Amino acid sequence: MSWQIPTQIEQDIIAGKAVYKTFQTGNGGQSVLPVPPNSYVVIFGYDFSPAGGGIVFTNNVISNTELINEGARWFETQQISFYTGTDFYPFIHHVNAEHSQAVNGVQPINGLSIDNSSIARQVYITSSNDVTITHGLILQMNDEVAGPIQEAIPITNTTPQGLTYGGSGQVINIQTPYSAAGFAPVFTQPQVVDYAKYNFAAPLPVNPDNQVFATPDVTNGLLDASAYLATLGDTFLQAAAPQYYLCLHFAVYNKTVPDSRG
Repeated sequence: MSWQIPTQIEQDIIAGKAVYKTFQTGNGGQSVLPVPPNSYVVIFGYDFSPAGGGIVFTNNVISNTELINEGARWFETQQISFYTGTDFYPFIHHVNAEHSQAVNGVQPINGLSIDNSSIARQVYITSSNDVTITHGLILQMNDEVAGPIQEAIPITNTTPQGLTYGGSGQVINIQTPYSAAGFAPVFTQPQVVDYAKYNFAAPLPVNPDNQVFATPDVTNGLLDASAYLATLGDTFLQAAAPQYYLCLHFAVYNKTVPDSRG
């Protein structure tokens, strides 16, 4: 997928009503895009180079049912999010792990490497406030004691039999925590509103959310890539290839946000 400048924004740039800009960040998981006073920005795309490139992880897979090396798995699921002060936009990306080979002296070592090819995404995020950008790695969901919780989906007006899992008897995730922290949101399915109509044995969690996203947690939630690279050693932390990079494409309008933006 690639991004394109939306037609209206392109026309505004040509007419001098807006200015096209880029904002490139990386190396650490927390950045803030500054928005000038009495202005607003429209972020319409980003190019994301995932963290984890340039490393060969020794492959410890011994059968077809084993998970791959944990070091590589840390980089296989990465999240970018944008917080405008009023709205939150999370984006989770799966990143390819490829078979690779490194040479240790004269002995080749089979392993895995992360494909850090750039990923382009079209978005539409407006903000008159500074925009907080957060990137991190996700290894797994919370520990098995706390979740996920699974139950069968009953037949309801929103989960009819035959077209959905309603009445199928299949036991699926209905609550999935992505952080061990007690205040962290719990991804709740099929929906938070009208949750009671499904008659689940599991009550609605304390902090339910309709969207799936991870929050900072050094064990099972969102982990800053540079923090993880530091655990591997200074050589990994100082190398450019293992770092993540993100380039935002946006337009700056030197006026207040209109009530209607089309």
